[in-house]
Amino acid sequence: MKRVRNQTGKLSSALPEVMKNFYALSKASSTDGVIDGKTKELIALAIAVAIHCDDCIGFHTNSALKAGATKEEIIEVLGVAVFMGGGPALMYATHVMEAMEELQPSS
Repeated sequence: MKRVRNQTGKLSSALPEVMKNFYALSKASSTDGVIDGKTKELIALAIAVAIHCDDCIGFHTNSALKAGATKEEIIEVLGVAVFMGGGPALMYATHVMEAMEELQPSS
């Protein structure tokens, strides 16, 4: 996550308008509405697994935990992601398990 933050910082300097708008979209799409922010983060995490985005997995695992998602909720969402994404999604679901271990070492 540190590497990606560093590189997106460089992109923000090089493409300030694009990155400003991307971050505005990110904030607008994850803010509580009819669907709460925690649920939106769980959806984003499932999509990250299904489309095989390791960096997205790290960020959305972290955001889901910060939004109050439990380990059990995250694991249940992984089941849906594996259903929708098959074997490759199963391999990326293991990356979420690893991220949770890194982000919550005492759990």
